[in-house]
Amino acid sequence: MISKVTIITNTVMYVGQIIALLLFKNYYIYLIIALLGQILLNIGTAITADRMFPEYRPSKIFNKKLSKDINQRIKDLFTSKIGEIIVNSADSIVISAFLGLTILASYNSYFYILSAILGFVLLFLQACTAGIGNSLIVETPEKNYNDLKKLTLIVTWITGFCSCCLMCIYQPFMKIWIGEENIFPISCVVCFVIYFFFRCVNQLFIVYKDAAGMWHEDRFRPLATALTNLILNLILVQIIGIYGVLLSTVISTLVVGMPWLLNNIFTVIFHVKMGEFLRNFVFYIGVTCINVLLTYLVCEAIPVDGIMSIVVRLILCCIIPNAFYLLAYRHKKEFKQAVMLMDKILGSKVYFLHKILIKLL
Repeated sequence: MISKVTIITNTVMYVGQIIALLLFKNYYIYLIIALLGQILLNIGTAITADRMFPEYRPSKIFNKKLSKDINQRIKDLFTSKIGEIIVNSADSIVISAFLGLTILASYNSYFYILSAILGFVLLFLQACTAGIGNSLIVETPEKNYNDLKKLTLIVTWITGFCSCCLMCIYQPFMKIWIGEENIFPISCVVCFVIYFFFRCVNQLFIVYKDAAGMWHEDRFRPLATALTNLILNLILVQIIGIYGVLLSTVISTLVVGMPWLLNNIFTVIFHVKMGEFLRNFVFYIGVTCINVLLTYLVCEAIPVDGIMSIVVRLILCCIIPNAFYLLAYRHKKEFKQAVMLMDKILGSKVYFLHKILIKLL
């Protein structure tokens, strides 16, 4: 219901912002409408909830111990969200301060495409949160650990495929959209792809943390990651420019955020050593690197430009990466379990197609 209310209020807000920009060309009015849109969303959600659940009304103060426990969890969740906001917002501020608004405009154009694809991946992960949370309560740690291994393979496959598409299609698309004079070099695109891949994979571990309600044990990690990212941003941007801004987020995640988060997950939730998981994870990263490089080299060898280049590269990105992943993962136990899981969700055609592809390859 919240999603339906959000669609309606956002549509009204966006139409209002478009009209305001066309008629008044005033950014302040644009921002005021955005604020009014959020207010309208909150009011609409409250009215909808009251109409759907009229039997629920606040009556009296409940158990003080329970209230204290809830307040503590809210504080822990608050520090987590603050850390995420700092990590996601520091890059733009540092770029505008040290490199100027021209570089920031190009950066935002690239990041806009990345964020759109990232949104689809995060939507898949967020949809899994409730199921993971239920499983953590009713199933054994061994079963939940096995589910993590399956989901890690699925997520690395999906994000690896998206990474191949970004690596191969980014530049041709940006040339058409913002012009060749405004695009970044290919080495910068590599940094964007690395950022995208680890951002998506790290989000899977964050989903497990949120599903388990593990905010208290994890309360300092987001702040430490954000502080590391900010310090690296300020240092590296003066040494290697835009590359430093992108890599600082990746470094802070790989060195501070992800190891800390995995340690908390395996200590609090699974109670097992993470050696086996890390070996598989490193294997997935290696396969993805080779996959992206192979797909990029094939796409660069195709002598076409413009929109046709995007179409051809998209077709190649749909074929080469998935075939390569199938070859690399077909003998792994997690892959067979993942196929069976997708078969339950999507129907028997998935398993049948898997058998045919295995025979062909």
